Amino acid sequence: MTEVWRLDGVDLGRLDRLASRIALTLKTGDVVTLSGPLGAGKTTLARTLVGHFDRGSEVPSPTFALIQRYETPRLALSHCDFYRLDDGELEELGLDDALADGALLIEWPERAADWLPQDRLDIVFDETDAPETRTLVLTGHGDWAGRLHRLQDMAGFLESTAFADADALYLQGDASARGYARLVLPDRRAVLMNSPRQPDGPPIRDGKPYSALVHLAEDVKPFVAVAEALGARGFSAPEIQAFDLDKGFIVLEDFGDAVFKTAMERGMSQAELWHDAVDVLLALAERPPEQALPVPGSSAYALPRFDAEAMLIEASLIVEWLWPAAQGRALPEEVRAEFESLWRPHLETAASADPGWVLRDFHSPNLMYLQDRDGVRNIGLLDFQDALYGPLAYDVVSVLQDARLDVPEALERAELDRYCAARTARGGTFSSDDFRTLYATLGAQRNSKILGIFARLAKRDGKRAYLGHMPRVARYLERDLAHPALADLRDFYARAFPAAEELPPTSL
Repeated sequence: MTEVWRLDGVDLGRLDRLASRIALTLKTGDVVTLSGPLGAGKTTLARTLVGHFDRGSEVPSPTFALIQRYETPRLALSHCDFYRLDDGELEELGLDDALADGALLIEWPERAADWLPQDRLDIVFDETDAPETRTLVLTGHGDWAGRLHRLQDMAGFLESTAFADADALYLQGDASARGYARLVLPDRRAVLMNSPRQPDGPPIRDGKPYSALVHLAEDVKPFVAVAEALGARGFSAPEIQAFDLDKGFIVLEDFGDAVFKTAMERGMSQAELWHDAVDVLLALAERPPEQALPVPGSSAYALPRFDAEAMLIEASLIVEWLWPAAQGRALPEEVRAEFESLWRPHLETAASADPGWVLRDFHSPNLMYLQDRDGVRNIGLLDFQDALYGPLAYDVVSVLQDARLDVPEALERAELDRYCAARTARGGTFSSDDFRTLYATLGAQRNSKILGIFARLAKRDGKRAYLGHMPRVARYLERDLAHPALADLRDFYARAFPAAEELPPTSL
């Protein structure tokens, strides 16, 4: 399987932009070959690519050393020039080892043809009548075919925006398939979201995949709809500057880099940040969503309801992934049945209680401090494409039991008390006691889901850094299960899972 992309009239400016786009997609294990006559621009592209990973570094030609390695924050890059490669030297270069923790850029690849992997990106340079331009033909082989097609789509989308000439700087994303880049021009900047439509996974219940059962966004339309709705209500969701619903690209307002953790490192107090975040949730409770959210140039988006079945499937991740690790054997069907029978009545009550916005991932990695804005607009909101209509307590527990940062129990209690007092003062049917029960229930549900996800990321995907967060989340879960209304669940968890101080289990 191959994909071909031809570019004519490529000057140095276009070559640099192409390099910045390729740099966004490169990952460990990639091979990019550069072919063409002497002086065609192969080394220029290789140096430019390295520069986009390690800005400001000197990138010499590796002609005589054959291979030059660069340790960059994202991955190691090895720039190879095989023009002077002699027989027998290839095996001594350790190319397989270089691929194990990085990517290879190879000039004169025909001299290593027998070694080249099936999955690779070939770039061929050809001279033109204009000495300042070149023709480039990019061919993606194997898994690079689909990736090259996506790269073309990205370039085509950016050409249709005000950021056609922008430099693209890689931004670290989350645990999802989405990718992000900062688009930089001399007078402005923005963020590119690259969110390809996600294929349905295998059916797990009632013929539906996990994403459909728990109402996860499968394209960018929900993000656009929710961003527009939040902005119209006076909140700081990123302004949408351009989007392509079919191909899954959005150009967003750039809020900078002051997520809550960074703001704290720069001197902001945690108490002040969490106070402002709770103020946002109090305002959201006053400004509920309509059933159908408008989307510019498209049909409206129906905000899904956070139903009891979706909550149960999420909570079940803890028995599917953490229970086998903790118990050292496969999950018996009777244990799953007991888990579901205990949870179901709690979640059926929660699903219909005190409804409104559920942004769903309202926690420190997705909250930004915007010091130049006033009121609730000083908190920038990110990553809300999975938003739902459901119990307002869900987002309160998301931020007060933050999975990525420790929230002292005293701060949690103070902000929960303040939230309940403010809602009570507004009158209506709000009950502080009912809300606290709902808070504990949804906290136990959410923290069960998170522990299951972190166990899955470690066990299935090899992302073991998430194990470091598990003791914190388990401590939150113990706080939630201490609520008298959850006594039946507390007994089950005590039998089924290790205590917080014993996590993460070594079998993960």
